[in-house]
Amino acid sequence: MNYKLLIINPGSTSTKVAVFQGKECVFKKNIKHSAEDIAPFEHIAEQYHFRKDVILNELREAGIELKDVDMVVGRGGLLKPLTSGIYEVNEAMKRDLVNSPVGEHACNLGGLIADDIAQSIGVKAYIADPVVVDEMEDVARFSGHPAFPRLSVFHALNQKVIARQHAATVGKKYEELNLIGIHLGGGISVAAHKKGLVVDVNNALNGEGPFTPERSGTLPSGPLMNACFSGKYTKKEVDLMLKGKGGYVAYLGTNDAMEVENRVKAGDKEWELVYRAMAYQVAKEVGGLAASAFSMDVDAIFVTGGVAYDKAFCKLLDNHLNKIAPVCVYPGEDEMMALTLNGLMVLNGEVEAKIYE
Repeated sequence: MNYKLLIINPGSTSTKVAVFQGKECVFKKNIKHSAEDIAPFEHIAEQYHFRKDVILNELREAGIELKDVDMVVGRGGLLKPLTSGIYEVNEAMKRDLVNSPVGEHACNLGGLIADDIAQSIGVKAYIADPVVVDEMEDVARFSGHPAFPRLSVFHALNQKVIARQHAATVGKKYEELNLIGIHLGGGISVAAHKKGLVVDVNNALNGEGPFTPERSGTLPSGPLMNACFSGKYTKKEVDLMLKGKGGYVAYLGTNDAMEVENRVKAGDKEWELVYRAMAYQVAKEVGGLAASAFSMDVDAIFVTGGVAYDKAFCKLLDNHLNKIAPVCVYPGEDEMMALTLNGLMVLNGEVEAKIYE
């Protein structure tokens, strides 16, 4: 049966909406939100009605009939840690999306808006592989102090889809392979996929791993502590150092990876050093996982995300890493298709949706 799915993916400065007929995308829109649009809302949860209304307006203008939709799938938010899979939106999930135990992010609105629209047309709403997917081995949770356990917060949706895509490309099942996944975007996650489970990964949202176009990654804890108690910075300013004004933004004044790529191509040595430093840190993260999670038994390393379109940056990574395992590049990300494929597996009876508790 050729099912119709409505897909909703809220991001920090945009809301993506798409309609799929089976695996074919019949409508897709990336709705941009200016700083002025979202300035009136102090908390992200307050953007709920604004975001829902712009989605419904776009669908109306495109002549999309909601009554024909069989399922609504939203991007998952910052929920309690859970295992990979697709989850039906329920009351417990909605409570945690409104009052997130992990923090605020626009993706928290995905399940809420999906459920509202689904209820209005008498179908079910789901989320799939949210950023809090947690399959970490116990040994990987140690940080050095019990007050600060390591958390699994990463690009689970895209990493899982690309891992399965790579497995299919080499004629294997995802559950048969040892893979290291690198997602390169505004955030960077480096994940150890051991026989179908992500057994270790950096917290890509909040202060761990390589620096990124806008995040600082792991910082020296002593100087960071001194800065926090120096009286020079507010808590919000320190938070922005970690995410929003770290990485490329702190060193170069931009979070635009394409601008950095172009400056490096033009021969700017200062920018090239920062560029190479980011690749160096990513490679160092991969090397650590290769040794600790896999004892160097790695089948492949895959690279994905928007920055993976930068062939020169991927070449730097390949030079660092090809002695560990083949480096395979799958540039970009298609979260809308990933959400669709998860939904179709439920509609086709291939998997059962999980229950969020």
